[in-house]
Amino acid sequence: MRRTGLGEGGSGSYVASGYSVYEEENEHLQEGLRAKVTALKSLSIEIGTEVKYQNKMLDDMDTDFDSTGGLLGATIGRVKQLSRGSQTKLLCYMLLFCLFVFFVLYWFIKLR
Repeated sequence: MRRTGLGEGGSGSYVASGYSVYEEENEHLQEGLRAKVTALKSLSIEIGTEVKYQNKMLDDMDTDFDSTGGLLGATIGRVKQLSRGSQTKLLCYMLLFCLFVFFVLYWFIKLR
C-alpha cells in the first residue's frame, strides 16, 4: 500500500508547501508568545519594584508609630503621675482652663 503524498509526484510538493504554511504559522505564534512573555517579565519586574517600595514605606511607618507610641506612653505616664500626687488641684485647674479655651474657640467659630 502506498500512502498519499509521500511519493515523488505533484502531491508531494503540495504536502511540503502545507508544512511550510504550518511552520510560518508556528513562527508567527512563537513571536506572539515571545512578545507576551517579554511583557509579563517587565510587568513582574515592575511589580517587584513596587512591592519593595511599599515594604520600605511600611517599615518607615512602623518606626514612626513606635516612636509616637513611646512619646504617647511617656505623656500618659506623666499625667498618671500628676493625678496620683497631691497636685490634683493643679490638674483640675488645667482641665477647667482647657474647657474655657474650648468654649472660647467654639464661640469664635460660631460668630463667623
